Order: sequence, then C-alpha cells, then structure tokens
Amino acid sequence: MQSGLRGFAARAVRGVQRQQQRRMGAGPPGGYFAEGVQGEGHVNGRLFNETPPPPGQSRKWEDWEAPWYATMAAVGAILVFGLSAKPETSGSEWAREEAKRRLAASGK
Repeated sequence: MQSGLRGFAARAVRGVQRQQQRRMGAGPPGGYFAEGVQGEGHVNGRLFNETPPPPGQSRKWEDWEAPWYATMAAVGAILVFGLSAKPETSGSEWAREEAKRRLAASGK
C-alpha cells in the first residue's frame, strides 16, 4: 500500500514539474525583451517604430490619418444624434400610450 502511494505521489510530482516546464507563449527563451532577442535596427520604446521629430517641430500626419479621424468623428456624431432621436418602441411605452388613448376615449 505504501509503495503504491509513493508511486502515485512521484507520478504527480513529475506531472507538475512537466507542466511547469511547458511554456504556452512559445516565444524565445527569456521572453521577447531578453538580451539579444530583438533584431538589429529595432528601436525600443517607440510606438510603431516612429522616430520622434526634432525639438520644436510637430509630427507630420500620414496620408491616411486625416480621412480616418474625419470618418471616426462623423460616425460618432451619427451614433450620438441618431440614437438620441430613436423612437421609443418598448412594450411599456406602447402600454402607456394605449392607456392614455383609452382614458381619453372613455372621457375620464
């Protein structure tokens, strides 16, 4: 009985150790930001690998940015004003209108 429990415990420990060794990310050893993992010419800490403009100058927009921002602003305005002007179609609103109509018809 005791040797059976030892065997079971040994298999359980090996299973846990095997699970801990498995890496779900399947990335490079030490992670992406480990020393020597990134390629040559890679600029750390810059969004979209864009170099910042010289001091005193503003960033130049790319060709797609102005239409993108204009479209997103138009969509936002359409949603805000369109949804605020949406007719009320809930069942409780229908019942309220029906009750008002019946009360007006009965003369009360």
